[in-house]
Amino acid sequence: MKKLNRANLGLEAKRPIKIVQFGEGNFLRAFIDYAFQELNKKANFNAGIAVVQPIDRGLVKMLNDQDGLYTLFMKGVKKGKEIQEVELIDNIVKAVDPYADFSDYLSLAKEESLEFVISNTTEAGIAYVSSDTANMQPPSSFPAKLTVLLHERFKHFNGDASKGLTIIPCELINHNSETLKEIILKYISDWNLGDDFKNWILESNAFHSTLVDRIVPGYPKDEIEEYNAQLDYADNLIVAAEVFLLWVIEGGDDLKAKLPFDKTDLDVKIVDDMQPYRTRKVRILNGAHTAMVPFSYLYGNRTVKQSVDNDFTGKFINEAVFNEIIDTLEMDRNELNSFADEIFDRFRNPFIIHNLSSIALNSISKFTVRVLPSLLGYVDVHGKIPTNLTFAFACLIRFYKGTWNGETLPVQDGDDIVANFAKIWESNDFDKVANQALSIEEYWGQDLTKVANLTDAVALALKEIEANGIEEGFANYSKTY
Repeated sequence: MKKLNRANLGLEAKRPIKIVQFGEGNFLRAFIDYAFQELNKKANFNAGIAVVQPIDRGLVKMLNDQDGLYTLFMKGVKKGKEIQEVELIDNIVKAVDPYADFSDYLSLAKEESLEFVISNTTEAGIAYVSSDTANMQPPSSFPAKLTVLLHERFKHFNGDASKGLTIIPCELINHNSETLKEIILKYISDWNLGDDFKNWILESNAFHSTLVDRIVPGYPKDEIEEYNAQLDYADNLIVAAEVFLLWVIEGGDDLKAKLPFDKTDLDVKIVDDMQPYRTRKVRILNGAHTAMVPFSYLYGNRTVKQSVDNDFTGKFINEAVFNEIIDTLEMDRNELNSFADEIFDRFRNPFIIHNLSSIALNSISKFTVRVLPSLLGYVDVHGKIPTNLTFAFACLIRFYKGTWNGETLPVQDGDDIVANFAKIWESNDFDKVANQALSIEEYWGQDLTKVANLTDAVALALKEIEANGIEEGFANYSKTY
């Protein structure tokens, strides 16, 4: 098969760089890059994307080896009809690794045509790191890298107000753009970059919070021969996604003019307030995903579909969503139930193999954002801890021990978090483990040992999991909680 590159496919002409995108993973390539591909096709948007690798390891070399090209397979069911679509994504015109070539990274700031910054560096990505400095090449955190890039643009164009950017973070934290802007302003202060630059950030750049929704399993390794058989070129970066896509962006008429998604068939909503959409989606879809991963993986499932189809794990996840998560949401109950039903249909998509291991990245920060508000909200509403979500919490802590029945678990998190849990588990005393894990305010935003009965419940769940496994352990645990 021929190599996938622009010469072999007759795609030598590249679009001008209009977007700098922090992140090159499966989700961004199946969601953002696809959305802009549609905008290019339907609205003559003519946007090229420069992808920045936000951490010191990633896919930039593989992307450059294929001239930024890759294939997106979209499969699903819409209104009872099976849909399968294949799209060659061709709008990535440059992929940059700032750790390998920092000057190449800074050159992006000087692009005349640049208008947008898009990012998805996971919930852990929008974070202030006090050790980052302006002269690091590059700083470690995404906000610090972006501050350096924006400062370079400010200097290069002499503070020209027309060279400000529209910044649209897609990390799944609430008020993501406001949080990002606050951290950038803190770096400006820390690094003494001056009031002129600060005012340019505030007055010439626009920050827009977002909600993104599409299930993206990523590289279909278990079915790769079937996917390859549909192509006449060799693609090492195939990405699989469901057909469903929702992008909610806070903004007004000015943003609608900049991003004419109304000329496409995509469900992109530019609205004054995205909070109702966000809360519903994060708590139900993402919350179910994050809660199920350790619980279902320890049980023996390996995919989302297996998890919801299995009699035991499916019932557990269903009860967590319909009896516990939805109970905490102040929205119309029928609307929430209908939305949750649609979510479970998406989980059961027969075309998508969504591996639990691919959702496991940064599970601690994900749990804090996606599941913990429902757990604590349930306590507020009912005056007691929720049975299933609390057991799922215990499974998360057990998962971070790193091994289960002689198998290495797919724990993917910061080295400091992994090391800390290894230390916590040294005692193998379940009461101590529960107390130490729940008391880490840095992880959970508060000391969870102060929540009535939670520490005891987690300790009991850990004991039952270890002694009797997930199914019998849950049955025994649920007699008490």
